[in-house]
Amino acid sequence: MRNIVLAGFMGVGKTTVGRIVAERLGMTFVETDALIEAADGRTIPQIFAQSGEAAFRELEATICRRVAEGSGQVIALGGGAILNEETRRLLAEGGLLICLTCDLEEIIRRVGGDGSGRPLFRDREAVARLLAGRLPVYNSLPVQMDTTGLTPEQVAEEIVNLWLQHS
Repeated sequence: MRNIVLAGFMGVGKTTVGRIVAERLGMTFVETDALIEAADGRTIPQIFAQSGEAAFRELEATICRRVAEGSGQVIALGGGAILNEETRRLLAEGGLLICLTCDLEEIIRRVGGDGSGRPLFRDREAVARLLAGRLPVYNSLPVQMDTTGLTPEQVAEEIVNLWLQHS
């Protein structure tokens, strides 16, 4: 395996945990949302507002294909990236694919309640519907890790141990 890939809904800890894991293992941290913004020159909310979700998802899939070719990376995906079947397949072929999960109330608390800067975060009910729609894909991923009530360091330690067992 070449990479550790962290998938899951917004607010589950992919970025925070990913940075810690990368540091502990001496790997490169890659956040696909940051790469998308750098490639496009706009923020994700701007891409959604000006070009729509379909254009964003196309750019996201392109970035994920590029990232999947690398190695020695801890990759934090955007919440919807894993919904793309090709993205899922490519990232799973080259890495340990882990779905971080968290209960809805904890997600809302972590995101700050207002979801500012998150284009698909409008209100609690909208978030609940979005999460419910994504759960079948999230639940299909081979490794699930519930981050509810855990510190980022605790989650990172579990991932490091899992990586060491698989590599």
